[in-house]
Amino acid sequence: MRTADFNFELPAELIAQAPAAVRDESRLLVFERPDGQLAHRHFRDLIDHLHPGDLLVMNNSKVIPARLRGVKAGSGGAVEALLVEEVARNDWWVMVRPGKRVRPGSVLHWLDHHGQLSALSATCVEKNAEGHCRLQFAGARNVADVLTHIGEVPLPPYITRAPHFNQRRDLDRYQTVYAEADGSVAAPTAGLHFTPALLDEIRARGVRTAFVTLHVGLGTFAPVKAAELKDHVMHEERFAISEETAALVAETKSKGGRVVAVGTTSLRVLESVAHQHDQVRAVVGRTQLFLHPPAKFKVVDALVTNFHLPESTLLMLVCAFASPGTTRGRELMLAAYAEAVRERYRFFSYGDAMLIT
Repeated sequence: MRTADFNFELPAELIAQAPAAVRDESRLLVFERPDGQLAHRHFRDLIDHLHPGDLLVMNNSKVIPARLRGVKAGSGGAVEALLVEEVARNDWWVMVRPGKRVRPGSVLHWLDHHGQLSALSATCVEKNAEGHCRLQFAGARNVADVLTHIGEVPLPPYITRAPHFNQRRDLDRYQTVYAEADGSVAAPTAGLHFTPALLDEIRARGVRTAFVTLHVGLGTFAPVKAAELKDHVMHEERFAISEETAALVAETKSKGGRVVAVGTTSLRVLESVAHQHDQVRAVVGRTQLFLHPPAKFKVVDALVTNFHLPESTLLMLVCAFASPGTTRGRELMLAAYAEAVRERYRFFSYGDAMLIT
């Protein structure tokens, strides 16, 4: 299949720039796979589509304040960095803008939230083929411990904020209520709609909950550059599944319950392990699993997800899930997206949600 097959028209005003006033007041488009029917609901109505014995699996990765602003030593030129992956304490791969200004040996000084120089600095020790810089930080015992004082919420590029925008709301809302494990540079956005009260109500209905961890990387926003899907190299992300979650998945499947993945990240963790081991088991690893039509799914029976970017790997995944084992899901899902556009649903990270069941 071609990347261009997954394009669609989206009016710019439907790209959500802020979250819903209340998390579970966002809208929910329900897509029923057996008959292709669509229903328009609100997210709090998700509970009506879950059954006793189902297992809701969520990604508990926590977004870190990964965007840093600073200046280059000597020239004083402004630089911006986005932490990508920790190598060791105070040793990180980062994406720097403008990248051409920063070469091995360059020293960078970082600013605090008031625009003043902080005690933190970093030296570029190498650059990779993608243009990312490996920085070694100094001035703090562990840069991860001071990010709340100097870092900013790493909002995706399609969400715009004025300079010196008060991030208080983003700090709260660009994070799930159950986030625990530090490590993501983008939110697992399907989970943003849940409130503690809604989760309590879901559990009270006899639906169990479990967690996996997948640290969302920059690749989630990376465009597919290959013209043919077979030529695309999927980005790699770190994940973990606990013994408890693996046992809950096995028990749910054995008793005929459904595994409902909250977000493409949770789905990729479960399916990655199942594809490798033929079952879900406790694993810490990395995944490059690229799911697109006509992929089949071994574990996940229903999916809660947001509306994704045109020609993105996430859209390709949901197209595959809409009709496993066939290529028909692309047509079905693009029709559902067209309906969402007509009905003025809000798209992408802070947008509305979809349930595929």
